[in-house]
Amino acid sequence: MKKVLIVDDEQSILTLLAFNLEKEGYQVDTALDGLEGYEMAVAHPYDFIILDLMLPSMGGMDICKKLRQEKIEAPIMMLTAKDDELEKIIGLELGADDYMTKPFSPREVLARMKAIMRRMSSKSNVEEALKESTNPEEQDELIKVGDIQIDPSQYEVIVRGEKIDVTPKEFELLMYMIKRINRILSREQLLDAIWNFDYAGETRIVDVHISHLREKIEVDTKNPTYIRTVRGFGYKFEAPKK
Repeated sequence: MKKVLIVDDEQSILTLLAFNLEKEGYQVDTALDGLEGYEMAVAHPYDFIILDLMLPSMGGMDICKKLRQEKIEAPIMMLTAKDDELEKIIGLELGADDYMTKPFSPREVLARMKAIMRRMSSKSNVEEALKESTNPEEQDELIKVGDIQIDPSQYEVIVRGEKIDVTPKEFELLMYMIKRINRILSREQLLDAIWNFDYAGETRIVDVHISHLREKIEVDTKNPTYIRTVRGFGYKFEAPKK
């Protein structure tokens, strides 16, 4: 039986979600307070966590960030009354897997939960297979493209001789694109590969991260050398022409 934790300061939402999830066979724990929810998430192995953004004692963003720092990898869905794109992007960047705006349909919550857990399971199986089939020494090899050097073992990116600070998602995005150099990658493909998030209309997060990466690796962001925009399709990472 899959275990789900719901943290929300509205009892009506806890009751509604718990009722619908339990009908589907999930075991559900609830918390009205952010700090209590965080402590429960750390103490117990949950298969899925639903977090409200605005909570007493400890906000949903802080809970999400701390759980990821604690290496707790259970999928996290954020709930909020705000329909704010920036809040959504920040939540996903901190490690949330999905984001829903109140009011919402319990059926949609269930559908998204199931889709995320299927993808997580599939991704885990693929990663295990890759680990078994890949030489460990190859995983740590330095990657060099033009003025960019990446050390996968240290999560370091050096551009024109200087180490730059990148977020975990920026690092994943850069690695994914470099490993597919000269291939056109759609926003939907990047979204699904990096964020496991394939809902229509959410590709803006890809554009934001591409923009941040360009600011860090390109000499001229208006005329990028590495990350090219392919109009109508997506993006392509290219080696600079000599």
